[in-house]
Amino acid sequence: MEKLRVGILGGTGMVGQRFVSLLDNHPWFEVVTIAASPRSAGKTYEKAVGDRWKMATPMPESVKNLIVMNVNDIVEVSAGVDFVFSAVDMTKDEIKAIEEAYAKTGTPVVSNNSAHRWTPDVPMVVPELNPEHFEVIEAQKKRLGTDRGFIVVKPNCSIQSYAPALHALKEFGPKVVVATTYQAISGAGKNFADWPEMVDNVIPFIGGEEEKSEQEPLRIWGKVEDGKIVKAEGPVITTQCIRVPVSDGHTAAVFVSFEKKPSKEEIMKAWNEFKGLPQELDLPSAPKQFIKYFEEDNRPQAKLDRDYESGMGITLGRLREDKVYDYKFVGLSHNTVRGAAGGAVLTAELLKAQGYITKK
Repeated sequence: MEKLRVGILGGTGMVGQRFVSLLDNHPWFEVVTIAASPRSAGKTYEKAVGDRWKMATPMPESVKNLIVMNVNDIVEVSAGVDFVFSAVDMTKDEIKAIEEAYAKTGTPVVSNNSAHRWTPDVPMVVPELNPEHFEVIEAQKKRLGTDRGFIVVKPNCSIQSYAPALHALKEFGPKVVVATTYQAISGAGKNFADWPEMVDNVIPFIGGEEEKSEQEPLRIWGKVEDGKIVKAEGPVITTQCIRVPVSDGHTAAVFVSFEKKPSKEEIMKAWNEFKGLPQELDLPSAPKQFIKYFEEDNRPQAKLDRDYESGMGITLGRLREDKVYDYKFVGLSHNTVRGAAGGAVLTAELLKAQGYITKK
């Protein structure tokens, strides 16, 4: 099979680097273009990144000598690719404008950014949970005046550790959810060398994160009406988001009450048997078992479990009945793999499998 040609916008930053490493030897996609800020443009990718390579694996040989393009040269960048991943570091308004400009050249954009998460005709997708939202792409193409280009986004990394667990229990009608997330420093694009004040520390605030964590699941569970996504009314979700001294992996402590309270056995069955379209289609990046439950009292742990299914699975544990709510449990997801670049790669695989992304 001839591989689709991929561009990465914002390829020198932490999420951009994660895209580069995840796409090395991908069976369907090949990175042919990396675009970044004007200060990186014209240098080889290796030189542009310099000593800022943050991945545990070495930089792939295939990208070292790619000459970085200026992300603002939209027509030139678009000309050589079939679609792009977007991880640009700009203001929200600038991101909205540049992603739409790329889409208008007939280039699909799969974005890791938050700018378009509430644009009514832009699907915000976790591939296992709401692939039906791709339906609004046709309405979006009409608005943008293109027959080929469009934007699809992935949701915030914080919700991946609990939204899939709740989604698997939808038949029981989750009605109130209280979640506290304990979020890794890589979620801020940093490691301990960059952020020494995080060592031996907890910071009880992450700007904008609580609002995203409370509202974005409702958009995922929303309905498509007249070419737009209308968010769900419930459940009521309240969150606190805390930065903790962990390199990778967001943990969530979750309390939930249901319309019809399931038994513990029913919950375990729903989690263990949960599958989505990526599993049915056997997509290259899809975890075989999306949700894994640990019986041990002290799991999941970020250090031990964040790389479950190459970082693309969700791990859960400590399910028990609660005195105030029906149940409580703990969830964990890898924030820069499933929660960021990996989630976007899986989204692109599903878009390709369903015929939305094709060769130009």
